[in-house]
Amino acid sequence: MYIKENLSEINENIYKSLQRVGRKDNVELIAVTKTVDIDRIEEAISLGITDIGENRVQELEKKIDALGNRVNYHLIGSLQTNKVRFIIDEVKLIHSLDRVSLAKELEKRAKMNNILVNALIQVNVAEEETKSGLRVDEVISFIEEIQKYENIRIKGLMTIAPFTDDEAILRNVFRTMNSLKENIISRDYENVSMDYLSMGMTNDYEIAIEEGSNMIRVGTGIFGKRNY
Repeated sequence: MYIKENLSEINENIYKSLQRVGRKDNVELIAVTKTVDIDRIEEAISLGITDIGENRVQELEKKIDALGNRVNYHLIGSLQTNKVRFIIDEVKLIHSLDRVSLAKELEKRAKMNNILVNALIQVNVAEEETKSGLRVDEVISFIEEIQKYENIRIKGLMTIAPFTDDEAILRNVFRTMNSLKENIISRDYENVSMDYLSMGMTNDYEIAIEEGSNMIRVGTGIFGKRNY
């Protein structure tokens, strides 16, 4: 029952966050299923969840085996190049493109499978040592470096904000991302669109939405606290 209540609360909070800033668009909810058992994911799907996100390739493969094509899959954690081949044709979106070596591997595997791979560039706005991602000032040159890859489609940006209750810090991170998005749009790159600004998690998604996020990644807020 609590998953139903949690989802209802999250959807209400999304609506209120959009209302507060006068937005008329939609926010896509990615249910983060790290360590969540299949029965609880099944319940979330029955309540309207259409997209799930996993941090690790091995866990994502297990979810795909169990759930098949009933949901869209997102790889939201850091992706090792030697794991690309396992999920290249299974995921709707890779949220963690952050280096040329990964782009090269994605391009190679996408060509082999005759598919286009959709990815978000991960940006480490706060430059935290414990997190992956490009610095803000590296993103433009990175995009220009991977323009030659014909089978990769950049669909937007992703960030993980610092875990803090300081609203000013959070808003600064999210506003920086929104400004970066607008900068990229103005350059009109080929094979690059800023469809998604993936930012906001359980503790900060309302602020993220107020600052422009249209894709949030929520785990604890849906499934409750988990033991990792």
